Amino acid sequence: MNKLLTELIGTFFLVLTIGLVVSSGTPLAALAIGSALTVMIYMGGHVSGAHYNPAVTLGVMMRGKIESAEAIKYMVAQVAGALLAAFASLHLTGGDTFAPAPGTGVSVAMVLLAELLFTFALVLVVLQTATNDKTAGNSYYGLAIGFTVMVGAFAVGDISGGAFNPAVAIGSIVVNSMVGSGSFADLWLYLVGPFAGGALAAVVYKVQSA
Repeated sequence: MNKLLTELIGTFFLVLTIGLVVSSGTPLAALAIGSALTVMIYMGGHVSGAHYNPAVTLGVMMRGKIESAEAIKYMVAQVAGALLAAFASLHLTGGDTFAPAPGTGVSVAMVLLAELLFTFALVLVVLQTATNDKTAGNSYYGLAIGFTVMVGAFAVGDISGGAFNPAVAIGSIVVNSMVGSGSFADLWLYLVGPFAGGALAAVVYKVQSA
């Protein structure tokens, strides 16, 4: 239970930060989001592994560091945290909702590629810095992971919305569809792209480690 609670809390604060900075319109949103992920990783890394992302959990499961039954529980906790955060953001902003969405004129293929590539980078960094015996005990893994998300958000935020996380997408899109003007039409993009990126990272990790 302590692991699932940690996954819920970490995902909650990540998604809450996303909602609040998107609502504020700050140009430094990506920095705030990457920083939130970093501090939450240092908070919970020693408890649950600090996945906070179903695509990361998938990669770690394929890596062999978590069993499939526990991985499913992690994903449920992550989505629950994201939903709670989306509702909290709604109330803290006075009714503003948020959700990742393709940029103007951006094709489906571009969105999928952007989400796949930067989720791949994120999960590969997680596997190499937080699960590899050769880097065990390091103190930089949280920074490496948080900076990867920040880089991705700056790089392709205008293309895909920069989710790289199915829980972020589910939580925000569900709430936006329930009380805002959104729909579920784009949700599949933020499931297929990140999960494919996470799986590919696990495969590449095994090749690197062979």
